[in-house]
Amino acid sequence: MKEKRKKSLLGLFVSYFRPHWKLFLLDVLCAMLIAAIDLSYPLLSRHALNVMLPGQMYRAFFTLIVVVLAAYVLRSLFTYIIAYWGHTFGIRVEADIRKDLYSHFQTMGFDFYDRNRTGQLMSRLTSDLFELTELAHHGPEDLLTSVLTIIGALIVMFTVEWRLALVVATILPIFLAVVVVQRKAMRDASREVKKKIGVINTDIETGLSGIRTAKAFANETMEAARFDAANNQFKTAKRGFHKAMGRFFATMEFFLCILSVAVIAVGGYLIMKGQMNYVDLITFNLYIATFTSPMRKLANFSEMFASGFAGLQRFADVMELTPSIRDAEDAAELQDIRGEIEVDHVTFAYDGDLDVLEDVSLKVRAGETVAVVGPSGGGKTTLCQLVPRFYDVTEGAIRLDGKDVRQVTQQSLRRQIGIVQQDVFLFADSIMENIRYGRPDATDEEVIEAAKKAEIYDDICQMPNGFDTYVGERGTLLSGGQKQRVSIARIFLKNPPVLILDEATSALDSVTEAKIQRAFDTLSEGRTTLIIAHRLSTIRNAERIVVIADGKIAESGSHGELVAAGGMYAALYETQTKVAREDMA
Repeated sequence: MKEKRKKSLLGLFVSYFRPHWKLFLLDVLCAMLIAAIDLSYPLLSRHALNVMLPGQMYRAFFTLIVVVLAAYVLRSLFTYIIAYWGHTFGIRVEADIRKDLYSHFQTMGFDFYDRNRTGQLMSRLTSDLFELTELAHHGPEDLLTSVLTIIGALIVMFTVEWRLALVVATILPIFLAVVVVQRKAMRDASREVKKKIGVINTDIETGLSGIRTAKAFANETMEAARFDAANNQFKTAKRGFHKAMGRFFATMEFFLCILSVAVIAVGGYLIMKGQMNYVDLITFNLYIATFTSPMRKLANFSEMFASGFAGLQRFADVMELTPSIRDAEDAAELQDIRGEIEVDHVTFAYDGDLDVLEDVSLKVRAGETVAVVGPSGGGKTTLCQLVPRFYDVTEGAIRLDGKDVRQVTQQSLRRQIGIVQQDVFLFADSIMENIRYGRPDATDEEVIEAAKKAEIYDDICQMPNGFDTYVGERGTLLSGGQKQRVSIARIFLKNPPVLILDEATSALDSVTEAKIQRAFDTLSEGRTTLIIAHRLSTIRNAERIVVIADGKIAESGSHGELVAAGGMYAALYETQTKVAREDMA
Protein backbone atom coordinates (compact mmCIF):
# COMPACT_ATOMS: atom_id res chain seq x y z
CA MET A 1 0.00 0.00 0.00
CA LYS A 2 2.95 2.35 0.60
CA GLU A 3 3.85 2.12 -3.09
CA LYS A 4 0.27 3.02 -4.08
CA ARG A 5 0.37 6.10 -1.86
CA LYS A 6 3.35 7.46 -3.79
CA LYS A 7 1.48 7.43 -7.08
CA SER A 8 -0.64 10.15 -8.59
CA LEU A 9 -4.37 9.94 -7.95
CA LEU A 10 -4.97 8.50 -11.41
CA GLY A 11 -2.13 6.01 -10.99
CA LEU A 12 -3.46 5.06 -7.57
CA PHE A 13 -6.93 4.49 -9.02
CA VAL A 14 -5.74 2.44 -12.00
CA SER A 15 -3.55 0.28 -9.74
CA TYR A 16 -6.76 -1.20 -8.30
CA PHE A 17 -7.78 -2.38 -11.79
CA ARG A 18 -4.92 -4.86 -12.04
CA PRO A 19 -6.41 -7.75 -9.99
CA HIS A 20 -9.58 -7.57 -12.10
CA TRP A 21 -8.04 -6.84 -15.52
CA LYS A 22 -9.99 -9.62 -17.28
CA LEU A 23 -13.34 -8.07 -16.36
CA PHE A 24 -12.02 -4.63 -17.29
CA LEU A 25 -10.85 -5.92 -20.67
CA LEU A 26 -14.23 -7.58 -21.32
CA ASP A 27 -16.03 -4.33 -20.43
CA VAL A 28 -13.86 -2.19 -22.72
CA LEU A 29 -13.97 -4.72 -25.57
CA CYS A 30 -17.78 -4.81 -25.54
CA ALA A 31 -17.89 -1.00 -25.42
CA MET A 32 -15.58 -0.79 -28.46
CA LEU A 33 -17.75 -3.26 -30.40
CA ILE A 34 -20.81 -1.14 -29.62
CA ALA A 35 -18.96 1.94 -30.90
CA ALA A 36 -18.03 0.05 -34.10
CA ILE A 37 -21.67 -0.89 -34.71
CA ASP A 38 -22.82 2.69 -34.13
CA LEU A 39 -20.19 4.00 -36.56
CA SER A 40 -21.08 1.45 -39.24
CA TYR A 41 -24.80 2.17 -39.44
CA PRO A 42 -24.63 5.64 -41.15
CA LEU A 43 -22.08 4.32 -43.69
CA LEU A 44 -24.24 1.30 -44.49
CA SER A 45 -27.30 3.57 -44.83
CA ARG A 46 -25.40 5.86 -47.20
CA HIS A 47 -24.34 2.88 -49.33
CA ALA A 48 -27.93 1.58 -49.43
CA LEU A 49 -29.32 4.95 -50.45
CA ASN A 50 -26.61 5.73 -53.01
CA VAL A 51 -26.08 2.30 -54.57
CA MET A 52 -28.54 -0.43 -53.60
CA LEU A 53 -31.88 1.33 -53.97
CA PRO A 54 -31.05 3.26 -57.19
CA GLY A 55 -29.58 0.04 -58.65
CA GLN A 56 -32.67 -1.96 -57.58
CA MET A 57 -30.43 -4.36 -55.59
CA TYR A 58 -33.34 -5.43 -53.42
CA ARG A 59 -31.93 -8.80 -52.30
CA ALA A 60 -28.70 -7.15 -51.18
CA PHE A 61 -30.67 -4.36 -49.51
CA PHE A 62 -32.78 -6.75 -47.39
CA THR A 63 -29.71 -8.89 -46.67
CA LEU A 64 -28.09 -5.72 -45.32
CA ILE A 65 -31.17 -5.07 -43.16
CA VAL A 66 -30.86 -8.59 -41.68
CA VAL A 67 -27.15 -8.01 -41.01
CA VAL A 68 -27.95 -4.71 -39.28
CA LEU A 69 -30.63 -6.40 -37.15
CA ALA A 70 -28.15 -9.13 -36.17
CA ALA A 71 -25.61 -6.45 -35.29
CA TYR A 72 -28.15 -4.75 -33.03
CA VAL A 73 -28.94 -8.09 -31.33
CA LEU A 74 -25.20 -8.40 -30.60
CA ARG A 75 -25.20 -4.79 -29.45
CA SER A 76 -27.91 -5.64 -26.91
CA LEU A 77 -25.83 -8.58 -25.67
CA PHE A 78 -22.78 -6.36 -25.33
CA THR A 79 -24.88 -3.81 -23.43
CA TYR A 80 -25.98 -6.53 -20.98
CA ILE A 81 -22.38 -7.62 -20.44
CA ILE A 82 -21.34 -4.03 -19.78
CA ALA A 83 -24.25 -3.43 -17.39
CA TYR A 84 -23.70 -6.64 -15.38
CA TRP A 85 -20.00 -7.51 -15.53
CA GLY A 86 -18.93 -3.89 -15.82
CA HIS A 87 -20.69 -3.00 -12.58
CA THR A 88 -19.29 -6.17 -11.00
CA PHE A 89 -15.82 -4.92 -11.92
CA GLY A 90 -16.57 -1.49 -10.43
CA ILE A 91 -17.88 -2.98 -7.19
CA ARG A 92 -14.77 -5.15 -6.82
CA VAL A 93 -12.53 -2.12 -7.28
CA GLU A 94 -14.55 -0.18 -4.69
CA ALA A 95 -14.40 -3.14 -2.28
CA ASP A 96 -10.60 -3.36 -2.64
CA ILE A 97 -10.23 0.35 -1.95
CA ARG A 98 -12.52 0.10 1.08
CA LYS A 99 -10.54 -2.90 2.34
CA ASP A 100 -7.27 -0.95 2.14
CA LEU A 101 -8.87 2.05 3.84
CA TYR A 102 -10.24 -0.06 6.70
CA SER A 103 -6.90 -1.82 7.08
CA HIS A 104 -5.22 1.57 7.29
CA PHE A 105 -7.73 2.68 9.93
CA GLN A 106 -6.68 -0.34 11.96
CA THR A 107 -3.04 0.78 11.91
CA MET A 108 -3.89 4.21 13.33
CA GLY A 109 -3.25 4.91 16.98
CA PHE A 110 -5.68 5.93 19.71
CA ASP A 111 -4.80 9.59 19.10
CA PHE A 112 -6.29 9.36 15.59
CA TYR A 113 -9.64 8.22 17.00
CA ASP A 114 -9.43 10.85 19.72
CA ARG A 115 -9.39 13.52 16.98
CA ASN A 116 -11.84 12.03 14.45
CA ARG A 117 -15.52 11.34 14.96
CA THR A 118 -17.05 8.02 13.98
CA GLY A 119 -19.55 9.53 11.52
CA GLN A 120 -16.78 11.18 9.50
CA LEU A 121 -14.81 7.95 9.30
CA MET A 122 -17.96 6.10 8.25
CA SER A 123 -18.47 8.62 5.43
CA ARG A 124 -14.99 7.92 4.12
CA LEU A 125 -15.68 4.18 4.16
CA THR A 126 -19.12 4.38 2.54
CA SER A 127 -20.51 7.45 0.75
CA ASP A 128 -17.10 8.75 -0.36
CA LEU A 129 -16.49 5.52 -2.23
CA PHE A 130 -19.94 4.93 -3.76
CA GLU A 131 -19.16 6.97 -6.89
CA LEU A 132 -15.96 5.00 -7.44
CA THR A 133 -18.00 1.99 -8.58
CA GLU A 134 -19.54 4.05 -11.39
CA LEU A 135 -16.24 5.74 -12.21
CA ALA A 136 -14.32 2.46 -12.35
CA HIS A 137 -17.00 0.89 -14.53
CA HIS A 138 -18.21 3.71 -16.80
CA GLY A 139 -15.20 6.03 -16.67
CA PRO A 140 -12.68 4.21 -18.91
CA GLU A 141 -15.47 2.70 -21.03
CA ASP A 142 -17.24 6.03 -21.68
CA LEU A 143 -14.03 7.95 -22.27
CA LEU A 144 -12.60 5.37 -24.68
CA THR A 145 -15.77 4.75 -26.68
CA SER A 146 -16.61 8.46 -26.85
CA VAL A 147 -13.18 9.37 -28.18
CA LEU A 148 -13.18 6.45 -30.65
CA THR A 149 -16.70 7.26 -31.87
CA ILE A 150 -16.00 10.96 -32.33
CA ILE A 151 -12.66 10.40 -34.08
CA GLY A 152 -14.08 7.58 -36.23
CA ALA A 153 -17.10 9.67 -37.21
CA LEU A 154 -14.91 12.64 -38.10
CA ILE A 155 -12.68 10.47 -40.31
CA VAL A 156 -15.73 9.16 -42.20
CA MET A 157 -17.18 12.67 -42.46
CA PHE A 158 -13.99 14.00 -44.06
CA THR A 159 -14.18 11.23 -46.67
CA VAL A 160 -17.79 12.19 -47.44
CA GLU A 161 -17.54 16.00 -47.51
CA TRP A 162 -14.43 17.65 -46.04
CA ARG A 163 -15.88 21.17 -45.91
CA LEU A 164 -18.84 20.11 -43.79
CA ALA A 165 -16.60 17.91 -41.64
CA LEU A 166 -14.33 20.92 -41.05
CA VAL A 167 -17.27 22.85 -39.57
CA VAL A 168 -17.89 19.99 -37.11
CA ALA A 169 -14.18 19.69 -36.32
CA THR A 170 -14.03 23.41 -35.52
CA ILE A 171 -16.91 23.30 -33.01
CA LEU A 172 -15.75 20.14 -31.19
CA PRO A 173 -12.51 21.57 -29.67
CA ILE A 174 -14.50 24.47 -28.22
CA PHE A 175 -16.92 21.98 -26.68
CA LEU A 176 -14.04 19.91 -25.21
CA ALA A 177 -12.40 23.05 -23.78
CA VAL A 178 -15.67 23.87 -22.01
CA VAL A 179 -15.80 20.28 -20.69
CA VAL A 180 -12.33 20.65 -19.14
CA VAL A 181 -13.14 23.99 -17.46
CA GLN A 182 -16.52 22.83 -16.17
CA ARG A 183 -15.08 19.53 -14.93
CA LYS A 184 -12.66 21.36 -12.64
CA ALA A 185 -15.50 23.43 -11.19
CA MET A 186 -17.57 20.26 -10.63
CA ARG A 187 -14.63 18.46 -9.00
CA ASP A 188 -14.02 21.30 -6.51
CA ALA A 189 -17.74 21.51 -5.72
CA SER A 190 -17.97 17.73 -5.23
CA ARG A 191 -15.05 17.77 -2.81
CA GLU A 192 -16.85 20.37 -0.69
CA VAL A 193 -20.01 18.26 -0.80
CA LYS A 194 -18.21 15.24 0.62
CA LYS A 195 -16.80 17.28 3.48
CA LYS A 196 -20.28 18.55 4.34
CA ILE A 197 -21.83 15.08 4.06
CA GLY A 198 -19.17 13.76 6.45
CA VAL A 199 -20.19 16.34 9.06
CA ILE A 200 -23.88 15.61 8.51
CA ASN A 201 -23.34 11.86 8.92
CA THR A 202 -21.44 12.56 12.13
CA ASP A 203 -24.34 14.59 13.55
CA ILE A 204 -26.83 11.86 12.64
CA GLU A 205 -24.61 9.10 14.06
CA THR A 206 -24.26 11.05 17.31
CA GLY A 207 -28.03 11.53 17.51
CA LEU A 208 -28.72 7.82 17.03
CA SER A 209 -26.00 6.77 19.49
CA GLY A 210 -27.39 9.10 22.14
CA ILE A 211 -31.06 8.28 21.65
CA ARG A 212 -31.34 6.59 25.06
CA THR A 213 -29.86 9.59 26.81
CA ALA A 214 -32.23 11.87 24.90
CA LYS A 215 -35.21 9.81 26.06
CA ALA A 216 -33.93 9.72 29.64
CA PHE A 217 -33.87 13.53 29.71
CA ALA A 218 -37.08 13.87 27.65
CA ASN A 219 -35.09 15.86 25.09
CA GLU A 220 -36.55 14.30 21.95
CA THR A 221 -37.71 17.72 20.73
CA MET A 222 -34.22 19.16 21.02
CA GLU A 223 -32.70 16.16 19.21
CA ALA A 224 -35.35 16.45 16.50
CA ALA A 225 -34.34 20.09 16.04
CA ARG A 226 -30.69 19.05 15.73
CA PHE A 227 -31.63 16.43 13.18
CA ASP A 228 -33.67 18.99 11.23
CA ALA A 229 -30.65 21.29 11.19
CA ALA A 230 -28.45 18.49 9.84
CA ASN A 231 -31.14 17.47 7.36
CA ASN A 232 -31.46 21.06 6.13
CA GLN A 233 -27.69 21.17 5.67
CA PHE A 234 -28.02 18.03 3.55
CA LYS A 235 -30.63 19.71 1.38
CA THR A 236 -28.25 22.56 0.61
CA ALA A 237 -24.97 20.62 0.69
CA LYS A 238 -25.03 19.81 -3.04
CA ARG A 239 -26.30 23.20 -4.16
CA GLY A 240 -22.89 24.35 -5.42
CA PHE A 241 -22.29 21.04 -7.17
CA HIS A 242 -25.70 21.10 -8.84
CA LYS A 243 -25.12 24.66 -10.04
CA ALA A 244 -21.82 23.61 -11.62
CA MET A 245 -23.49 20.55 -13.11
CA GLY A 246 -26.39 22.66 -14.43
CA ARG A 247 -24.00 25.06 -16.16
CA PHE A 248 -22.18 22.13 -17.70
CA PHE A 249 -25.28 20.39 -19.10
CA ALA A 250 -26.77 23.65 -20.32
CA THR A 251 -23.56 24.39 -22.22
CA MET A 252 -23.43 20.87 -23.61
CA GLU A 253 -27.01 21.01 -24.89
CA PHE A 254 -26.27 24.36 -26.51
CA PHE A 255 -23.29 22.93 -28.41
CA LEU A 256 -25.25 19.85 -29.51
CA CYS A 257 -27.99 22.08 -30.94
CA ILE A 258 -25.47 24.42 -32.58
CA LEU A 259 -23.76 21.41 -34.16
CA SER A 260 -26.99 20.28 -35.84
CA VAL A 261 -27.86 23.81 -36.97
CA ALA A 262 -24.36 24.31 -38.39
CA VAL A 263 -24.50 21.04 -40.34
CA ILE A 264 -27.94 21.84 -41.82
CA ALA A 265 -26.91 25.43 -42.66
CA VAL A 266 -23.61 24.60 -44.36
CA GLY A 267 -24.97 21.39 -45.92
CA GLY A 268 -27.98 23.27 -47.31
CA TYR A 269 -25.68 25.90 -48.79
CA LEU A 270 -23.54 23.21 -50.49
CA ILE A 271 -26.67 21.54 -51.89
CA MET A 272 -27.83 24.91 -53.28
CA LYS A 273 -24.45 25.23 -54.99
CA GLY A 274 -24.79 21.70 -56.39
CA GLN A 275 -21.69 20.60 -54.49
CA MET A 276 -23.41 18.05 -52.24
CA ASN A 277 -26.36 15.67 -52.49
CA TYR A 278 -29.18 14.96 -50.06
CA VAL A 279 -27.93 11.44 -49.20
CA ASP A 280 -24.61 12.82 -47.92
CA LEU A 281 -26.45 15.42 -45.83
CA ILE A 282 -28.61 12.66 -44.35
CA THR A 283 -25.44 10.66 -43.62
CA PHE A 284 -23.97 13.70 -41.86
CA ASN A 285 -27.09 14.09 -39.76
CA LEU A 286 -26.91 10.42 -38.80
CA TYR A 287 -23.33 10.98 -37.63
CA ILE A 288 -24.39 14.07 -35.71
CA ALA A 289 -26.96 11.85 -33.98
CA THR A 290 -24.13 9.38 -33.38
CA PHE A 291 -22.16 12.26 -31.81
CA THR A 292 -24.93 12.93 -29.34
CA SER A 293 -24.42 9.72 -27.35
CA PRO A 294 -20.62 10.00 -26.89
CA MET A 295 -20.89 13.70 -26.08
CA ARG A 296 -23.47 12.94 -23.42
CA LYS A 297 -21.19 10.18 -22.16
CA LEU A 298 -18.38 12.71 -21.94
CA ALA A 299 -20.70 14.92 -19.90
CA ASN A 300 -21.60 12.02 -17.58
CA PHE A 301 -17.92 11.09 -17.38
CA SER A 302 -17.11 14.62 -16.22
CA GLU A 303 -19.74 14.36 -13.49
CA MET A 304 -18.54 10.88 -12.45
CA PHE A 305 -14.92 11.98 -12.59
CA ALA A 306 -15.64 15.00 -10.38
CA SER A 307 -17.57 12.98 -7.78
CA GLY A 308 -15.38 9.89 -7.92
CA PHE A 309 -12.06 11.70 -7.75
CA ALA A 310 -13.28 13.88 -4.89
CA GLY A 311 -13.88 10.66 -2.94
CA LEU A 312 -10.59 9.24 -4.18
CA GLN A 313 -8.79 12.39 -3.01
CA ARG A 314 -10.24 12.02 0.48
CA PHE A 315 -9.22 8.35 0.42
CA ALA A 316 -5.67 9.31 -0.58
CA ASP A 317 -5.56 11.98 2.13
CA VAL A 318 -6.25 9.35 4.80
CA MET A 319 -3.86 6.82 3.29
CA GLU A 320 -1.09 9.42 3.44
CA LEU A 321 -1.54 9.79 7.20
CA THR A 322 1.23 8.08 9.11
CA PRO A 323 0.22 6.11 12.22
CA SER A 324 1.66 7.70 15.34
CA ILE A 325 2.30 4.22 16.78
CA ARG A 326 4.37 2.04 14.43
CA ASP A 327 6.48 -1.05 14.82
CA ALA A 328 10.21 -0.42 14.63
CA GLU A 329 11.88 -1.92 11.55
CA ASP A 330 13.74 -4.40 13.76
CA ALA A 331 10.83 -4.98 16.15
CA ALA A 332 11.03 -8.36 17.85
CA GLU A 333 8.25 -10.80 18.72
CA LEU A 334 7.50 -10.82 22.44
CA GLN A 335 6.96 -14.36 23.71
CA ASP A 336 7.00 -16.32 26.98
CA ILE A 337 7.37 -13.29 29.23
CA ARG A 338 7.57 -13.32 33.03
CA GLY A 339 5.68 -10.03 33.34
CA GLU A 340 8.17 -7.61 34.91
CA ILE A 341 7.13 -4.01 34.18
CA GLU A 342 9.47 -1.05 34.46
CA VAL A 343 8.32 2.54 34.08
CA ASP A 344 11.54 4.51 33.68
CA HIS A 345 11.28 8.30 34.19
CA VAL A 346 8.20 8.55 31.98
CA THR A 347 6.71 11.86 30.95
CA PHE A 348 3.63 11.94 28.73
CA ALA A 349 1.42 14.62 27.19
CA TYR A 350 -1.48 14.25 24.74
CA ASP A 351 -0.64 16.05 21.46
CA GLY A 352 2.26 17.84 23.10
CA ASP A 353 0.00 19.78 25.49
CA LEU A 354 0.18 19.89 29.27
CA ASP A 355 1.95 16.89 30.80
CA VAL A 356 -0.41 14.22 32.13
CA LEU A 357 2.47 12.25 33.63
CA GLU A 358 5.73 13.84 34.73
CA ASP A 359 8.94 11.90 35.43
CA VAL A 360 7.14 8.80 36.74
CA SER A 361 9.24 5.76 37.69
CA LEU A 362 7.78 2.47 38.87
CA LYS A 363 8.98 -1.12 38.88
CA VAL A 364 6.50 -4.00 39.12
CA ARG A 365 7.97 -7.43 39.81
CA ALA A 366 6.83 -10.41 37.76
CA GLY A 367 3.71 -11.84 39.37
CA GLU A 368 3.18 -8.82 41.65
CA THR A 369 -0.23 -7.19 42.08
CA VAL A 370 -0.02 -3.42 42.20
CA ALA A 371 -3.01 -1.14 42.67
CA VAL A 372 -2.96 2.37 41.20
CA VAL A 373 -5.25 4.83 42.98
CA GLY A 374 -5.70 8.56 43.24
CA PRO A 375 -8.03 11.42 42.33
CA SER A 376 -9.72 11.56 38.91
CA GLY A 377 -7.54 13.06 36.20
CA GLY A 378 -4.34 12.26 38.07
CA GLY A 379 -2.97 9.98 35.32
CA LYS A 380 -3.84 6.48 36.54
CA THR A 381 -5.52 5.25 33.33
CA THR A 382 -2.97 7.05 31.16
CA LEU A 383 -0.12 5.21 32.86
CA CYS A 384 -1.78 1.84 32.25
CA GLN A 385 -2.50 2.74 28.60
CA LEU A 386 1.21 3.32 28.02
CA VAL A 387 2.09 -0.28 29.02
CA PRO A 388 0.30 -1.91 26.00
CA ARG A 389 1.56 1.07 23.93
CA PHE A 390 -1.80 2.59 23.07
CA TYR A 391 0.22 5.80 23.22
CA ASP A 392 3.97 6.39 23.10
CA VAL A 393 5.74 8.06 26.00
CA THR A 394 6.93 11.62 25.43
CA GLU A 395 10.09 11.01 27.47
CA GLY A 396 11.54 7.99 29.24
CA ALA A 397 10.72 4.36 28.52
CA ILE A 398 8.43 1.50 29.52
CA ARG A 399 9.95 -1.97 29.53
CA LEU A 400 8.41 -5.41 29.76
CA ASP A 401 10.91 -8.03 30.92
CA GLY A 402 13.64 -5.51 30.17
CA LYS A 403 12.51 -4.92 26.58
CA ASP A 404 11.38 -1.46 25.55
CA VAL A 405 7.78 -1.78 24.36
CA ARG A 406 8.73 0.36 21.34
CA GLN A 407 11.17 -2.33 20.21
CA VAL A 408 8.66 -5.20 20.05
CA THR A 409 5.72 -5.69 17.69
CA GLN A 410 2.45 -4.21 18.86
CA GLN A 411 0.50 -7.43 18.28
CA SER A 412 2.92 -9.63 20.24
CA LEU A 413 2.96 -7.03 23.06
CA ARG A 414 -0.83 -6.85 23.32
CA ARG A 415 -1.20 -10.61 23.15
CA GLN A 416 0.66 -10.74 26.46
CA ILE A 417 -1.65 -8.23 28.15
CA GLY A 418 -5.27 -8.63 29.17
CA ILE A 419 -7.30 -5.47 29.74
CA VAL A 420 -10.69 -5.12 31.40
CA GLN A 421 -11.86 -1.54 31.04
CA GLN A 422 -14.47 0.47 32.87
CA ASP A 423 -16.28 1.25 29.60
CA VAL A 424 -17.19 -2.21 28.33
CA PHE A 425 -17.70 -2.68 24.61
CA LEU A 426 -19.63 -5.73 23.42
CA PHE A 427 -20.22 -6.53 19.77
CA ALA A 428 -23.73 -6.97 18.37
CA ASP A 429 -23.41 -10.76 18.44
CA SER A 430 -24.05 -13.71 20.75
CA ILE A 431 -22.60 -14.05 24.24
CA MET A 432 -20.58 -17.02 22.99
CA GLU A 433 -18.85 -14.98 20.28
CA ASN A 434 -18.31 -12.00 22.56
CA ILE A 435 -16.46 -14.15 25.07
CA ARG A 436 -14.61 -16.00 22.30
CA TYR A 437 -13.27 -12.62 21.17
CA GLY A 438 -10.66 -13.08 23.89
CA ARG A 439 -9.21 -15.98 21.91
CA PRO A 440 -10.90 -16.55 18.51
CA ASP A 441 -9.67 -20.16 18.20
CA ALA A 442 -11.13 -21.23 21.56
CA THR A 443 -13.53 -24.17 21.70
CA ASP A 444 -17.06 -23.90 23.06
CA GLU A 445 -15.96 -25.82 26.15
CA GLU A 446 -13.18 -23.31 26.84
CA VAL A 447 -15.64 -20.44 26.44
CA ILE A 448 -18.02 -22.07 28.91
CA GLU A 449 -15.21 -22.60 31.41
CA ALA A 450 -14.21 -18.93 31.12
CA ALA A 451 -17.84 -17.92 31.76
CA LYS A 452 -17.88 -20.02 34.93
CA LYS A 453 -14.71 -18.37 36.22
CA ALA A 454 -16.18 -14.95 35.53
CA GLU A 455 -19.32 -15.82 37.54
CA ILE A 456 -21.56 -15.24 34.48
CA TYR A 457 -22.35 -18.88 33.65
CA ASP A 458 -25.48 -19.15 35.81
CA ASP A 459 -26.88 -15.92 34.35
CA ILE A 460 -26.30 -17.19 30.82
CA CYS A 461 -28.03 -20.50 31.52
CA GLN A 462 -31.15 -18.61 32.62
CA MET A 463 -31.31 -16.67 29.34
CA PRO A 464 -33.72 -17.90 26.61
CA ASN A 465 -30.99 -18.92 24.16
CA GLY A 466 -28.15 -19.57 26.57
CA PHE A 467 -24.75 -18.81 25.08
CA ASP A 468 -26.44 -18.01 21.75
CA THR A 469 -28.31 -15.09 23.32
CA TYR A 470 -27.95 -11.90 21.26
CA VAL A 471 -26.52 -9.08 23.39
CA GLY A 472 -27.78 -6.15 21.29
CA GLU A 473 -25.92 -3.08 20.05
CA ARG A 474 -23.00 -2.48 22.44
CA GLY A 475 -24.53 -5.09 24.76
CA THR A 476 -27.65 -3.06 25.56
CA LEU A 477 -29.76 -6.20 26.21
CA LEU A 478 -27.54 -7.15 29.17
CA SER A 479 -27.28 -5.47 32.56
CA GLY A 480 -24.20 -3.43 33.42
CA GLY A 481 -22.89 -6.18 35.66
CA GLN A 482 -23.48 -8.85 33.03
CA LYS A 483 -21.62 -6.85 30.40
CA GLN A 484 -18.70 -6.38 32.76
CA ARG A 485 -18.55 -10.10 33.56
CA VAL A 486 -18.67 -11.02 29.85
CA SER A 487 -15.65 -8.78 29.31
CA ILE A 488 -13.94 -10.40 32.29
CA ALA A 489 -14.65 -13.84 30.82
CA ARG A 490 -12.76 -12.74 27.69
CA ILE A 491 -9.66 -12.20 29.82
CA PHE A 492 -10.03 -15.56 31.53
CA LEU A 493 -10.14 -17.07 28.05
CA LYS A 494 -7.16 -15.08 26.81
CA ASN A 495 -5.15 -16.10 29.88
CA PRO A 496 -2.39 -13.47 29.53
CA PRO A 497 0.67 -13.13 31.79
CA VAL A 498 -0.07 -9.43 32.45
CA LEU A 499 -3.44 -8.07 33.60
CA ILE A 500 -4.67 -4.48 33.62
CA LEU A 501 -7.96 -4.00 35.44
CA ASP A 502 -9.31 -0.50 34.85
CA GLU A 503 -12.22 -0.16 37.30
CA ALA A 504 -13.09 -3.72 36.28
CA THR A 505 -15.70 -4.22 39.02
CA SER A 506 -17.20 -0.73 38.97
CA ALA A 507 -20.54 -1.85 37.48
CA LEU A 508 -21.10 -4.77 39.84
CA ASP A 509 -23.20 -5.05 42.96
CA SER A 510 -21.49 -5.93 46.23
CA VAL A 511 -22.33 -9.65 46.11
CA THR A 512 -21.21 -10.11 42.51
CA GLU A 513 -18.17 -7.93 43.16
CA ALA A 514 -17.11 -10.25 45.94
CA LYS A 515 -17.43 -13.26 43.61
CA ILE A 516 -15.48 -11.53 40.86
CA GLN A 517 -12.84 -10.41 43.34
CA ARG A 518 -12.26 -14.04 44.30
CA ALA A 519 -12.00 -14.92 40.62
CA PHE A 520 -9.53 -12.11 40.08
CA ASP A 521 -7.47 -13.27 43.02
CA THR A 522 -7.28 -16.72 41.41
CA LEU A 523 -6.50 -15.29 37.98
CA SER A 524 -3.85 -12.96 39.40
CA GLU A 525 -1.83 -15.79 40.94
CA GLY A 526 1.52 -15.92 39.21
CA ARG A 527 0.60 -13.00 36.93
CA THR A 528 1.58 -9.36 36.96
CA THR A 529 -1.54 -7.34 37.71
CA LEU A 530 -2.16 -3.61 37.59
CA ILE A 531 -5.45 -2.57 39.18
CA ILE A 532 -6.88 0.91 38.70
CA ALA A 533 -9.55 1.53 41.31
CA HIS A 534 -11.51 4.27 43.01
CA ARG A 535 -13.21 1.95 45.47
CA LEU A 536 -10.36 1.18 47.83
CA SER A 537 -12.18 -1.81 49.34
CA THR A 538 -11.38 -3.74 46.14
CA ILE A 539 -7.59 -3.36 46.37
CA ARG A 540 -6.75 -3.89 50.07
CA ASN A 541 -5.19 -7.26 49.22
CA ALA A 542 -2.83 -5.76 46.65
CA GLU A 543 0.81 -6.35 47.47
CA ARG A 544 1.54 -2.70 46.79
CA ILE A 545 -0.55 0.41 46.33
CA VAL A 546 0.67 3.38 44.29
CA VAL A 547 -1.04 6.75 44.68
CA ILE A 548 -0.86 9.02 41.60
CA ALA A 549 -1.85 12.66 41.81
CA ASP A 550 -1.14 15.52 39.42
CA GLY A 551 0.82 13.22 37.12
CA LYS A 552 3.30 12.07 39.79
CA ILE A 553 3.60 9.19 42.23
CA ALA A 554 2.67 10.70 45.57
CA GLU A 555 2.80 7.58 47.76
CA SER A 556 3.68 3.91 47.52
CA GLY A 557 3.34 1.02 49.96
CA SER A 558 0.97 -1.60 51.34
CA HIS A 559 -2.52 -0.77 52.58
CA GLY A 560 -1.42 -0.84 56.20
CA GLU A 561 1.68 1.25 55.59
CA LEU A 562 -0.21 3.95 53.70
CA VAL A 563 -3.01 4.16 56.29
CA ALA A 564 -0.41 4.46 59.03
CA ALA A 565 1.41 7.19 57.10
CA GLY A 566 -1.68 9.40 57.27
CA GLY A 567 -1.21 10.86 53.80
CA MET A 568 -3.39 11.11 50.71
CA TYR A 569 -4.30 7.39 50.66
CA ALA A 570 -5.28 7.47 54.32
CA ALA A 571 -7.56 10.46 53.66
CA LEU A 572 -9.20 8.70 50.71
CA TYR A 573 -9.66 5.51 52.71
CA GLU A 574 -11.11 7.33 55.69
CA THR A 575 -13.59 9.21 53.48
CA GLN A 576 -14.79 6.04 51.73
CA THR A 577 -15.04 4.14 55.03
CA LYS A 578 -17.12 6.94 56.53
CA VAL A 579 -19.47 6.97 53.52
CA ALA A 580 -19.85 3.17 53.71
CA ARG A 581 -20.80 3.38 57.41
CA GLU A 582 -23.38 6.07 56.66
CA ASP A 583 -24.89 3.94 53.90
CA MET A 584 -25.23 0.99 56.27
CA ALA A 585 -26.78 3.10 59.03
